Amino acid sequence: MLLFLSLLSFSAPLGGDTSPISCYNDNGAAVDWFYMYKLPKEHDRKSPQQGENYLLLEKGSEGWTNGKAKVNDTTGALGRTVGQLYSQGKNTEVAYILYNDQRPPLDFGDRWVDNSGSRGGHTKGVVLLDKNQGFWLVHSTPQFPPVQKAGQYYYPSSGVINGQNFICVTYPLDRFQTIGEQLQINQPNVYDCNVPESLASLVPALAAVCEKKHLPGHILPHIKPVSNRSVTLTSKDGTDFISFAKGASFDNDLYHSWVAPTLQSDLLVQFWIRSPGTLPSDCSQGWKVLDITLINPGQAFTFQTSKDHSKWAVSPEATGSGARGGWVCVGDINRNKAEEKRGGGTVCLQDPVVWKAYRTAALQCQACGGGKIQC
Repeated sequence: MLLFLSLLSFSAPLGGDTSPISCYNDNGAAVDWFYMYKLPKEHDRKSPQQGENYLLLEKGSEGWTNGKAKVNDTTGALGRTVGQLYSQGKNTEVAYILYNDQRPPLDFGDRWVDNSGSRGGHTKGVVLLDKNQGFWLVHSTPQFPPVQKAGQYYYPSSGVINGQNFICVTYPLDRFQTIGEQLQINQPNVYDCNVPESLASLVPALAAVCEKKHLPGHILPHIKPVSNRSVTLTSKDGTDFISFAKGASFDNDLYHSWVAPTLQSDLLVQFWIRSPGTLPSDCSQGWKVLDITLINPGQAFTFQTSKDHSKWAVSPEATGSGARGGWVCVGDINRNKAEEKRGGGTVCLQDPVVWKAYRTAALQCQACGGGKIQC
């Protein structure tokens, strides 16, 4: 049963319709970017967790902080950010795209459909923007978020039991054409979108993704197929992220065959290990890509990766200049055979605070050839 919140309980991020479309923190302040780690449901009698608690890390912070709300609350960072979609109504100056390989109910009484075996990408995200700026949220939660006509923000019960990850970045308008091109490569399962005429000419790639949402695999016949592409996306306040997007034709593991050699770094990878055909740790081709098996983000509590649906990767050591730290990548695709043939991607950042937050979370890994080692 879905966890509903009353529409009347929704509060605008900063002050109604005058607020900029942006990522928001728990205090209702617009932020350039944030990472969120939704913790899994824990059955430890000494410290029971209900599966709605989260850790938050935003630009300028010193590490993970405990969320001030529950993930289902409109007063939390996720609720304030995604909740902007439901306060827009039929605004002809705002565009949005919702995509998920496991879409939510399209209307009340509708049963959700698992598209995880479809031709479309194994991708999950939210794009919301106006003529000035907007945000791109990449996440791992099935059936999230609800369609706009639901009229309210809520977090689904399907995302409660396991751990989930979110990365939200605020971008100026001119970045969204590139984001649309990355999504075209990903071939996402778009289940709700609207790119009005006022914005379609400014972000034609996003408009094309929305217009073709009903085609199998979101194949765009007028676009030459691209196997994969990485691009630098600079946030509104000047932080550089690298977006990696692969399509079905890439036909290989995202992390070992591409991200690790591109970043010139070994990687520790967290992904959903309870899917068939998972790929073991791989130390070939000069880079070590190790599967994480035990996690403790923010020293909250320790749990097996079998309880974590997140998809993230971290370099085991700081790379390049020590002041820049190592790499952290948060995305929406797993390491398994089936997803080698599906679209998906990840968004990477080199930042010492973010790197330390994720690096210290990885406790135990699978060694190449089998067995468990300290990460």
